[in-house]
Amino acid sequence: MTEKIKKVVLAYSGGLDTSVMLHWLRAQYGCEVVCYCADVGQGEELAGLEEKALKSGASKLYVEDLREEFVEEYVWPAVKANALYEGVYLLGTSLARPVIAKRQIEIARREGADAVAHGATGKGNDQVRFELTYYALEPDIKVVAPWREWEFKGRSDLIAYAKEHDIPVTATAEKPYSTDRNLMHVSYEGGILEDPWAEPPADIFQMTAAPEKARAEAQYVVIGFEKGVPVSIDGEKLGAVEMLSTLNRLGGEHGVGRVDLVENRFVGMKSRGVYETPGVTILQAAHRALESLALDREVLRMRDALSLKFAESAYYGFWFAPESELMRATIDATQERVTGEVRVKLYRGNVIVAGRRSPNSLYQEKLATFEADTVYNQRDAEGFIKLNALRLRTLAKVNAD
Repeated sequence: MTEKIKKVVLAYSGGLDTSVMLHWLRAQYGCEVVCYCADVGQGEELAGLEEKALKSGASKLYVEDLREEFVEEYVWPAVKANALYEGVYLLGTSLARPVIAKRQIEIARREGADAVAHGATGKGNDQVRFELTYYALEPDIKVVAPWREWEFKGRSDLIAYAKEHDIPVTATAEKPYSTDRNLMHVSYEGGILEDPWAEPPADIFQMTAAPEKARAEAQYVVIGFEKGVPVSIDGEKLGAVEMLSTLNRLGGEHGVGRVDLVENRFVGMKSRGVYETPGVTILQAAHRALESLALDREVLRMRDALSLKFAESAYYGFWFAPESELMRATIDATQERVTGEVRVKLYRGNVIVAGRRSPNSLYQEKLATFEADTVYNQRDAEGFIKLNALRLRTLAKVNAD
């Protein structure tokens, strides 16, 4: 039996899934549907969205500009953490979901809605990310997840339903793959990409040039950081949105930031995802180079240990869990010294660190030099080595008896 719902706030993109969902929710629940779209940097995808939503049956559409919040409160913490899921994925979708879901709950409160709905499938990670955020912020909210309820089995069914009910969509049977775009990245899944042996079609990429067709000349860029946060490019101070947008453009011109990954979803299955993340790819290389100067060895190792947990927690949807808040606070503490500049060279898919400097540098040329010095007694190393070798020598002697 369908649960009684009076008003639902639907996370709406205007794409195939949520366009069908808007019509389906009204037909299935007989409820008012308020559409909500978060602007996290998807650009031209927002054009004409209000007209489309109202024509499809929404009572109203909220379009919320969350770009600054997204970059400052979600992307920059991931940069400071040097967060990578399974070694390569920079978490572009994972980081966007909690900021989107958080504002959705705020709109549901404002509207007096008794439910929220999302377009995530019952196979993927996004359902978890959305719903863990909903419940963390509004424990008693009703959640409608149409992909777990309706009769449709796949995107081909949705395309047919949209055609039957005159719902305007751009997806076709020839190009059924799903894309997710924000200021940090573009992701591609499904359809023609489901064969992990098949190379992604050249025409799907939106942010980056193919490395073999990128600019023939290398380009040097100097990135400034303050306490781990990117603040300038070539000496010019920039706001968070402009900073990331500029690096996306520069990285894209040089073919930087493409990833093709078979990843382990939280629900237990493997899936193939293709990603473009040019700006943050540059920032991670630069940030790690600056940390190599400014962070104590053991502090850096502790931060690296947290990086893996940070990435997993974000990927799994636990952004608003207490352990995630603790990790972010701890990582922030490690970044107090991470101020300075890094010079990188961009060339045909590569980010090459060409220089780094910091007022907090722990690198001392007088100590590290291979030339004569008066600050390090090399004889001190003998006792250090013998003490560290003690257990090895003891084991060798026992084994020899």
